[in-house]
Amino acid sequence: MSVLMIQGTTSDAGKSTLVAALARYFARQGLCVAPFKPQNMALNSAVTTDGGEIGRAQALQAQACGIEPHSDMNPVLLKPASDTGAQVIIQGRALGNMQALNYHHYKSTVQNAVLDSFKRLSDQYELVLVEGAGSPAEINLRENDIANMGFAEAVDCPVVLIADIDRGGVFAHLVGTLELLSPTERDRVVGFVINRFRGDLQLLEPGLEWLENYTGKPVLGVLPYLHDLYLDAEDAISTQQAGADARLKVVVPVLPRISNHTDFDALRLNPDIDLQFVSVRESIPPCDWVILPGSKNVQADLAYLKENDWPAQLDRHLRYGGKLIGICGGLQMLGKEVQDPDGVEDVPGSELGLGYLDYITRLQPYKALINVTGFLSLGNQDNDQGDIALQGYEIHCGITEGPALQIPAVFLHDEAGNLRPDGAISADGQVLATYVHGLFDSPQAQNALFSWGGLTGATPLNLNVHREKQLDRLADSIAEHMQNSWLRQFGRDQGGATLEEVSR
Repeated sequence: MSVLMIQGTTSDAGKSTLVAALARYFARQGLCVAPFKPQNMALNSAVTTDGGEIGRAQALQAQACGIEPHSDMNPVLLKPASDTGAQVIIQGRALGNMQALNYHHYKSTVQNAVLDSFKRLSDQYELVLVEGAGSPAEINLRENDIANMGFAEAVDCPVVLIADIDRGGVFAHLVGTLELLSPTERDRVVGFVINRFRGDLQLLEPGLEWLENYTGKPVLGVLPYLHDLYLDAEDAISTQQAGADARLKVVVPVLPRISNHTDFDALRLNPDIDLQFVSVRESIPPCDWVILPGSKNVQADLAYLKENDWPAQLDRHLRYGGKLIGICGGLQMLGKEVQDPDGVEDVPGSELGLGYLDYITRLQPYKALINVTGFLSLGNQDNDQGDIALQGYEIHCGITEGPALQIPAVFLHDEAGNLRPDGAISADGQVLATYVHGLFDSPQAQNALFSWGGLTGATPLNLNVHREKQLDRLADSIAEHMQNSWLRQFGRDQGGATLEEVSR
């Protein structure tokens, strides 16, 4: 079994992308590969086959490996609920909320779970690709580190350091990061990858030669800037603009604690759709749909919408015939009240909802984590719309009850294969709510929702097919732009050689 860790000089240097690229590249070579991220802080998450919750990026990396996601692939997930606190999820299960300083002291305990998950993966797979978090040179976070060099030292694995040249200062990033590492950590770095390069490589070569001479470490690859690359975002919201021919305008407010905004990728990538993420401080621009997304702190985000006059703007949007959709936290906001008596998401309390649908949500410590299949009913209670296939997942802590649920938006299969209703649709057909993340991922569901929303003749985008093409594109880039002699060392013909042996 071999292990390689990818660490970055900064956040968004390309760690997640490089792990996904290497995972798909080595999986295509026939290796049994698995991704691993010891600690992740993200509000985009996924449900695993063992009923746990991990970062969305690790689920994508599992797909790159050709395997199902498992909670061991991301044993520590932190989901920020405020500026100083987060929900702590260990091996797929939520332990509760914790303040940042308290968690910093708790990390020595968490390390046991990290190493336990890593051992299970390393016993099952030929190659484990590990992704760091942020930068290994964060001096204030070095004590009890489990996310970067602390983990690498604990399992004695080599590290590749990646930097983003598109930001500028790539040589300072790489050299500065090395200088801030301890001698043993510095020795652990086996080479560099420079990411998102555009231009003539010959102009870069003098800098590469200087870097190798100065550090004594090789540049293993210079990866090009891949235009229009789509990958499930770990947290950052894409600012990609729609094409000029878009025929449906969709607005999604960027809530302070917005979660799982990857729900909208299938719309954002469709040239027929103009999807805009807008600040809550801005007025709602003219549009056909407004979608309220998931939230890690529903009460606070709902209050923030009210503070910025969104209820009046949503009323106006509906008066002019627009559609309004709520997903998960957005569903809860569309009701009459959100109650959190136990302080599940923040301080105990309640917040009046927007009142468009007649139900009340009560938050509770138990979190629903379910991969689901079913179909859109769009208010049809005869259960005869089975051709509008739907699949997705639920991640929520609330129980929602009220008369509006008698006209469900969705029917889902339960564990016994029976159908159960989910969400609601208003009597006038303008407001739709569901707990299902991934509502737009199915082409059949997209078609039905387009028709419901007033768009005809649009071509749905198959998000999974699109994602597979992007992963193959990444693997092709690795094959072309990274040192083949270094990559070949991971093959089975090496008789199980370790990466420590490979790097010598």
